[in-house]
Amino acid sequence: MSYIDQLIAKHCPDGVEFRFLREVAPYATSRVDASALDPTTFVGVDNLLPDKGGRIDASHDPNTDRLAAYAPGDVLIGNIRPYLKKIWLADRSGGCSGDVLALHIAENFRERITPEFLYYAMSSDDFFAYNMRHAKGAKMPRGSKEAILAYKIPVPPLVVQREITSILNVLERATTRLAADLAAESQLRSQQHALYRGQALDSVAVAPTALVRDVVDFFNAKAHEKLVDPAGTVALMTARFVSRGEANRFIRPEDVLTPAYTGDVALVMSDLPNGKALARTFYVDADGKYAANQRVGLLRSREPERLLPRFLRHVMDRNPQLLAYNNGMDQTHLKKDHILDVRIPVPSIEDQTRVVTTIDALDSRMSGLSTKLEAEISARQMQYEYYSAKLLTFEEAA
Repeated sequence: MSYIDQLIAKHCPDGVEFRFLREVAPYATSRVDASALDPTTFVGVDNLLPDKGGRIDASHDPNTDRLAAYAPGDVLIGNIRPYLKKIWLADRSGGCSGDVLALHIAENFRERITPEFLYYAMSSDDFFAYNMRHAKGAKMPRGSKEAILAYKIPVPPLVVQREITSILNVLERATTRLAADLAAESQLRSQQHALYRGQALDSVAVAPTALVRDVVDFFNAKAHEKLVDPAGTVALMTARFVSRGEANRFIRPEDVLTPAYTGDVALVMSDLPNGKALARTFYVDADGKYAANQRVGLLRSREPERLLPRFLRHVMDRNPQLLAYNNGMDQTHLKKDHILDVRIPVPSIEDQTRVVTTIDALDSRMSGLSTKLEAEISARQMQYEYYSAKLLTFEEAA
């Protein structure tokens, strides 16, 4: 029997009391003026981090004059897209937007439940699954405020709460530290990958050059995602698809989108200010499998025996001439002429083949490493969730 089991057997042998959240920690009712807040004290849903990652400073001001106030020890939950699991245990006072719920421990429960235990109870996968079941809206679901207050949480004796939170604190810190270490390793490998990739491309920098418009045909479409048919069979290439390498939408072949063919190079033309997907490329490996919407351009080598499509893919991927159009402030939309006016090297087929072989090998190794790191992070997170669920599971008192 574990020490936790011993504590439960000693202090609550007949089970643990469960109470509705509305009784234990209803929503905060105090208000605060927006003028009294700054980026460190204003909390909007966009500066709560996914997967229980806490918060970052706000990047914009509140859009209302008065906001819900929160205090140290309150639990803040992002109420848009509950599956993102946005939650934070406040360590300061401030104000939050309407899409953030501030749970404030009721006066008559302040001696019966600790803020840390409340946080762990509300950050459980069980709660987020419950929240999604009661959420409303398909495209951007919102949690039901009434249903959230009807969620039941355990209220074991304080000695049990403190022991559980102590264990979970240690597990959480260890998981966070490992994730940070693995992320740093991934960043280092990415920098090495970029260095070696750059060296491969630099090796043909003195080769004859050509404007893209002189060696490539360009295609894209005007259609919007509203034409998407979930029952279709052709994957729609969007910025998300190209940047992550996965199909997430489908269209009917007869819809007015531009089909892609083997050897085409898809290039992301539109991206948010972070620019992470802008000018990313994707090599099309089959006819009739993909199509492009208005945000993705298809580049087709006019003379594949002179300009290898896979070489075209690598020289256009994150091309500096295209990235220069990203000002980091507004959404970036590359124009057709921006792409066609890029000047690229056109070395011998032998040199193109060498560059393609080198970069493809680098990409393969980087992809394998990234998969392993992501799997390790996921395994540790699952381990944490497993023990968290066990520690927060109690027999309910009759």
